[in-house]
Amino acid sequence: MKGLTVIVPAKDEAKLLPATLAGILQRPHVAHVLVVDDGSGDGTAELAEAGGALVLRRPVSKGKAAALMAGVEHALRLGARGDSGLLLLDADLGPSVEGIDPLLQVVVDGLADLAIATYVARGSGGGKGRVVRLAQEAIRAQHGLETTTPLSGVRAMTWQAWEAVTPLAPGWGVEAGMTLDALAAGLRVQEIPTTMTHRATGSDWRAVRHRGRQYLDVQRALRARR
Repeated sequence: MKGLTVIVPAKDEAKLLPATLAGILQRPHVAHVLVVDDGSGDGTAELAEAGGALVLRRPVSKGKAAALMAGVEHALRLGARGDSGLLLLDADLGPSVEGIDPLLQVVVDGLADLAIATYVARGSGGGKGRVVRLAQEAIRAQHGLETTTPLSGVRAMTWQAWEAVTPLAPGWGVEAGMTLDALAAGLRVQEIPTTMTHRATGSDWRAVRHRGRQYLDVQRALRARR
């Protein structure tokens, strides 16, 4: 097994990205790491390069889904198809990324086509539960699958799964759309408990605006897949 190609979309993640990279590069099932710098203004790209990752620079941010698509396309041009599969990784996991091994193992061992990490939130989620419930209810209604973290951005998958879930749903609907597309294709989808933590959205006005945009994007992704 050659391990997984890791794609890390990152916008202004200078604070936590170095620790995330230091941890993921030490994992036994990781072959290559590519950071997609999505229009950062805080030196994210330079820190990624210094941390040992390949970097794809996008001077203008076009959102997470577009960054993921661009990153995987770039990785494929570099020969990623020869790796065992793909890991989509959040940049803000920091040292807790060392708890990711159970997620990687499931895909490397051929036990799941799409493995979704569950994790412990760092701080208050500030009402994100409404968006989570929206995705949970749609996944349950359409495919009978109970989920706890349907919006988790940390996902390991086979190349077959990647082909089944692309093109990705735009904006913040990417994760919910991905899960529904994989299930519709008859693929094996599992949530895998991990000890990882991630940065919670918070509860200030910026967080409220973010959740509003997220809700609309998830709603659009779900409607497109009914």
